[in-house]
Amino acid sequence: MKNNFLVAGLLIAAMTFASFVTDAGADDGPIVHQAGGLSYVSGGVGDESLQRLRERVSEFNLKLVFAMTSGAYLSNVRVTVADARGKTLVEAISDGPWFLAKLPAGEYRVVASYAGKAIERSVAVDATALKTVDFRWAEE
Repeated sequence: MKNNFLVAGLLIAAMTFASFVTDAGADDGPIVHQAGGLSYVSGGVGDESLQRLRERVSEFNLKLVFAMTSGAYLSNVRVTVADARGKTLVEAISDGPWFLAKLPAGEYRVVASYAGKAIERSVAVDATALKTVDFRWAEE
């Protein structure tokens, strides 16, 4: 009988600890990815996710925003960032309407693709100032 109580107590303690660890990880915010020594993060689906990105925006110098011309935000946008020589530096799928990147100062070509339609922009990035670029897709 004592063993049953001991096992039940250990199970409850383990479940409580697992729940605590899961909850703590959920509040850490967006995951910053690394590609070729560059940092980027994406998200912004929902108010909480958008607020977490707003809190971190000062860590980055390029902000891409993805939406339809109607204003509806988009996720699952393929993003490619290439330097002035054409070398691809970042290739990723954005988890939401905001894509933030930290790049060295310079000229870049950014291609964003959604539903088979690509939009290309030439972007000049400063080392410290935030550059925001909107990508808007027409309704079908």
